[in-house]
Amino acid sequence: MRTEYGKLNKMEMGIWECCELLNDVIDESDPDLDEPQIEHLLQTAEAIRKDYPNEDWMHLTGLIHDLGKVLLHPGFGELPQWAVVGDTFPVGCAFDKSIVHHKYFEENPDYHNSDYNTKYGVYSEGCGLNNVMMSWGHDDYMYLVAKGNNTTLPPAALFIIRYHSFYAMHKSGAYRHLMNEEDTENLKWLQIFNKYDLYSKSKVRIDVEKVKPYYLSLIEKYFPAKLRW
Repeated sequence: MRTEYGKLNKMEMGIWECCELLNDVIDESDPDLDEPQIEHLLQTAEAIRKDYPNEDWMHLTGLIHDLGKVLLHPGFGELPQWAVVGDTFPVGCAFDKSIVHHKYFEENPDYHNSDYNTKYGVYSEGCGLNNVMMSWGHDDYMYLVAKGNNTTLPPAALFIIRYHSFYAMHKSGAYRHLMNEEDTENLKWLQIFNKYDLYSKSKVRIDVEKVKPYYLSLIEKYFPAKLRW
């Protein structure tokens, strides 16, 4: 999937267009199914904006962090939920017990493969998460989209986009032995971001048209008008 979707040849559209397209998909792992996806994106972004008014890159990251969920849309092949949402984790080394539904890994051949079921597996101490293969999902897809379209967002933003569903690492503290110094620095921002993401949605509705001009200005600052998806 990573090779296929990494071609970025499924569609061409702008960031805001994608935000609106996301309203057509349902994330079954989301605790707030009764609200449109764009509501979550804007609630996250606006909450960050309130507390970190000078970090505009983080406001935009809040808006776009879940856009990879468009993989659930028919226009992108309508991938199954398990291939798009839910927690992500490294492959090629032992599955940490903090990963959700860990018991089911016993049915995965890698669980019993001595090349892959040790602490380091195919990796080495401090190799850096950029050198670690993660399970496929909306995080990695949006990271590939951002990188492939030459975003000027800072490395911390790309780290947040790529690893915000990697709960075993940023919530449980697992896999730190694979991280390098840059990962450790970026993790600080991810942990800040996470407070505004899952289970933190406000019941106060966002006036989309009121905040839209601000986010369009950020999109113009950090992204081209049209992106390859």
